[in-house]
Amino acid sequence: MMSSMDIDRFGTRGPGSGLIILFAGAALGLAAFLVTLRHGITEWSFAITFGILIAIGEMVQFSVDRDRNRAPIATSAALGYAMLRGPALGIPPELAQIITVVGFATILGVVPRAIAGLRWDIVVSTRRVLSVACAAAAFSALIPDDHSWDRTWGTSLPVVLAMLAGVLTAGLVDALIGAGQVTERLNKPFPAALRDELVVMGRIGMAMGVGGVLLAASTSLVGLWAPPLVVVPLLLTQFAFRRFASAQRTYRTTVRSMARSTEIAGFSSPGQNARTASLAVAIGNDLGLTPARMEALEYAALLSGVGQLALADPSPGGASLLRSREERQQAAEIGASIIERSGVLDHVAEIVRHSNDPYRHGRANNSDIPVESGIVNVALAYEQLVGEGNGQTPGKAMESIGLGIGAEYDPVVVESLRRVVGRGFRF
Repeated sequence: MMSSMDIDRFGTRGPGSGLIILFAGAALGLAAFLVTLRHGITEWSFAITFGILIAIGEMVQFSVDRDRNRAPIATSAALGYAMLRGPALGIPPELAQIITVVGFATILGVVPRAIAGLRWDIVVSTRRVLSVACAAAAFSALIPDDHSWDRTWGTSLPVVLAMLAGVLTAGLVDALIGAGQVTERLNKPFPAALRDELVVMGRIGMAMGVGGVLLAASTSLVGLWAPPLVVVPLLLTQFAFRRFASAQRTYRTTVRSMARSTEIAGFSSPGQNARTASLAVAIGNDLGLTPARMEALEYAALLSGVGQLALADPSPGGASLLRSREERQQAAEIGASIIERSGVLDHVAEIVRHSNDPYRHGRANNSDIPVESGIVNVALAYEQLVGEGNGQTPGKAMESIGLGIGAEYDPVVVESLRRVVGRGFRF
């Protein structure tokens, strides 16, 4: 799918929220550092141990969903340090000390990545620090520093529940910030963006949160013997995330290779599939589609012309709209059959199969046809009218597409296209 540079290039907004997040993190970190200087650091051995874990976790962070880097070890270690209470500690760390240790460790972990030229995102790392600070504040509000944890159920249950509350607080704060950034950057409706962030929190964030609870609880009870033992499942989590990311990259590489085959054979103009996919993604974001549907939509847009390889002659300049209705639908059916043979992209094949169906005889009377098919249909038409070398202005292209509303094109999709183009989308 699109890289962040591609997304920024196609008419999204600037990094305004990122600067606010960095300013908030810097202000909070500076205030916490000054308070820590005044009060001093307690339990140096715990601060150093958890700081090393956080720094290592930041060093080995990686990208799973392309929009942000994940650092499961750093996140779990930071949450664990934020919720230390128990007999193994003489004095639990104060809120200011937690923010200071987590902030410095995060910087120490990010700097080597920047020096090595690896991908890193200081805004995402700052978000982690802010969410951990909220978790520490929530935990401290529920469990006082002098709480006696003597390993009995009566004293253990409140601490564990407070730890879970802290993890949920961190997840919710990060989800709200993330949803705001997605809305600003991709013009996705905030409720849809928040839904996506909460789903990610439930699938990935809670795994890191539970790791933090285990790290905090075990260290609080048995001391610094616990982190080396608890880090093992965190490493397995990191390995699983990396395997998933590798599989996603393989899928994307395969799809892009298939899409380029139509350009090499002359059935589509250079870059046509990528331009169609970029517009389809912009429309999908505007309509608030889920990440899974967005991925299928982009793959379908990239592969929408594969079926043309079975036609006798290529369309001039890749203008498939010049072909008859029967030829286009035949090409869509053949393309869907080719995609189905992959064995893993059946949902993409279904979108491609109906991508040339007229709205009046398709989705208007059959709700089982995915809206993604209508998006690909509209995106392809707009690209062929406005794309490189075609000459029409966006306004003229919108007039042409508008003539087919309700008959050829889905009115909901066309209205979304108007909003996308109105916000300055350009190929």
